Amino acid sequence: MRIKLRRELIVSSHKTIDGRGRYVHITNGAGIKIQCASNVIISNLRIKNIVPTPGGLLRESDDHLRLRSGDEGDAISIFNSHDIWIDHISMSRAADGLIDAVAGSTNITISNCHFTDHEKVMLFGANDHYEADKDMKITLAYNHFGKRLDQRMPRCRFGFFHLVNNDYTHWERYAIGGSSRATIISQGNRFIANDKLLMKEVTYREKSTASVEEWMKWTWISQGDDLENGATFTPSGDQNLLEKIDHLNLIQPEPSSKVGILTRFSGALACKVGRPC
Repeated sequence: MRIKLRRELIVSSHKTIDGRGRYVHITNGAGIKIQCASNVIISNLRIKNIVPTPGGLLRESDDHLRLRSGDEGDAISIFNSHDIWIDHISMSRAADGLIDAVAGSTNITISNCHFTDHEKVMLFGANDHYEADKDMKITLAYNHFGKRLDQRMPRCRFGFFHLVNNDYTHWERYAIGGSSRATIISQGNRFIANDKLLMKEVTYREKSTASVEEWMKWTWISQGDDLENGATFTPSGDQNLLEKIDHLNLIQPEPSSKVGILTRFSGALACKVGRPC
């Protein structure tokens, strides 16, 4: 089933889009928009070649139409929403981001996804002035960041970001970036650096918005990560933070040696009706 969206698909609260048992491929049109919504699950889709589309009258609920401006070409855009789960999605090639979360969105989990063929993969927090994003909490778990990716896996502002047991097998400029006091906890991930000498560093701080003295206060932790082929992770800030937040319900990392197994079935599953996936 191939779907070409002429306009963004607006997903309202308490909805699940589940492509298991069907080959659901959203391509060559608009992407998915989660706006001012909660309790949304999107699972087992293939999304690629997303392009900007013009505005128009779009249905935002069963009984409401709204005139909307054009979109920028995000594959999945999350705006001012919470309690969102993105799982087992295969994604590549969008005009803007593959997954962007902005405007105070929080309590988001992105898991078991496979990303390829894109420049700016994920943006969490649209700018360095929107302080409401300080409450943003996002988890990335068991994802595979694959071939021909450049940067933003993710790129974070403000907020708290937990990256656990992901497989980073390709990046060009950097894998994980941020600014505006973002807190980033990296646990049990595998980072395999590019063979090029100047493409070994995992992390990137936006230096145009912060001095070295300032960004050294941002808490970025690497714990139990596997850094291969010369990959380096520059930590900063409070390296004892995990001891202070052990009351939080964080996903407990498996050893990085298991990442290949944990991400083996990342992306959309080839399920068949009447059979277990």
